[in-house]
Order: sequence, then C-alpha cells, then structure tokens
Amino acid sequence: MPAASTTSAAPAEQGSRGSGHALEKLFSLAVVTHQFMEAGLTERGLSRARATVLWNLRRGGPMPQRALAAAIEVSPRNVTGLVDALEADGFVARAPHPHDRRAVLVDLTDQGRATVEALGDEYDQGAAWLFAGVEERDLAGFVTVVDHLLEQITRHEC
Repeated sequence: MPAASTTSAAPAEQGSRGSGHALEKLFSLAVVTHQFMEAGLTERGLSRARATVLWNLRRGGPMPQRALAAAIEVSPRNVTGLVDALEADGFVARAPHPHDRRAVLVDLTDQGRATVEALGDEYDQGAAWLFAGVEERDLAGFVTVVDHLLEQITRHEC
C-alpha cells in the first residue's frame, strides 16, 4: 500500500517541481532580457519609458500629448516629463495642433526617426540571433506557452 501512495504522489510532486523550475527559468529569462534591453537603450541615452514614447510615435504618427499618455498608459503629467526630456535630447519636437489651439502635437525628429529605425533593426537582428537554432515547432510551442502565461497573468490582474 505505501508503495502505491508514493507512486501516485510522485507525479504530482514532479509536476510542481516542474512548474516551479519553469517559473524559476522564466524569472531568470526576464531579468537577463531586461538587463540586455536596458543596456541597449542606455547606449542611446534612452530609458524604457522614453523608448516606449518613440515606438508609439513611430507606430501612430504625430499625436497630442494626452493621446500619447493614454497610449503608453501614464498620466499626462508623466508624459510631459518624458516628452520634455526627449525634446531636450533632440528625439521629438512639439508643434501646434492644426485643428485644436489648446493641443500640442508631438512628433519624431529626424534623429528620433533614425533612432527608432535603428532600434527596430536591432530588434529584428536580436530576435534572429536569440532564436537561431530553435526548431520552428519548438518556437511555436514556446509562443503558445508564453501566450498562456500572459493570459493567466492578465486574468489574475496582479
């Protein structure tokens, strides 16, 4: 009898060790990926928040600061500080809104456009380098697992 209960408990223990080990690997990957990304942005004088502003302007074109704040999910006051810093460093420029005298449009400068294009190229090259040698079916499985994790976390609303 004890052998049967030990045998039936073993898969549950292995499963919890397996998921615990997977979570440990996920945390390690998150830390290393964050450090890798931050180092690349720092070389360009950017923080992740500032880079997010540039990515959104690249994708959405010129936009009022209020819309930019909503897009990156920060307060209007926070986006003002980000845009001030990016403008001082030559990445963005403010211009009057053509239809709303109260609003100001934020747009990429040539330097901002060149920077975000270079970041996009590095992103593509980094993805190719990082996943080199990973079989297509393994990559698809990885994406499926990550999608599941994101859905779990989103449902939990940390």
